[in-house]
Formats: sequence, C-alpha cells, structure tokens
Amino acid sequence: MPKVIVTAQVQDAVKWEAGFRTHADFFKTFSIRKPVQYSVTAGNQTAVIFEPEDLATFMRVMESPATAQAMAFDGVKRETVKVFVLDKELAI
Repeated sequence: MPKVIVTAQVQDAVKWEAGFRTHADFFKTFSIRKPVQYSVTAGNQTAVIFEPEDLATFMRVMESPATAQAMAFDGVKRETVKVFVLDKELAI
C-alpha cells in the first residue's frame, strides 16, 4: 500500500485542524481506509500521511475542485502544498 505525505502552510493552525477533522467521509473518496496521521508545527506548517488503497484514485481526487474547496475552507495556502509519494525504502 502506498504512502503519501502532503505538506502545506495554513493561515491558522487551530482553524485548519478543526476543518481537517471534519473530512473523514471525504477522505474515503481518496481510497483512504486507514487512520490519517498528521502534525502541525510552529509557523502553521502541516504534514499529513495518507495510505491510499489506490494511488491513481488518490491523485485524481487530490487534484479535484472538491479538494481545492476543502483546502480553501480550511485555510490552506494552496501554493505551498507539496505531495510526496513514498516510492523508495531503506532496509535497516
């Protein structure tokens, strides 16, 4: 199962987290079935880890107008969004 990290800067961390926590049903459309891990750091930086069942579906929904609307509602600075698909592994 792929893992995807999404980082962004938000206008207000408290507002972002409150909005983000309401999106559980929406995240199911991304093919997310596992818990989503996230962090908010100083400077209103966020990082979220998703484990989609289908990466193509995840990427398609990530680029959708509905996702843009949700991000705007939550106060995400869209120009700061970065998506990292973890496709390499270091065995230890």
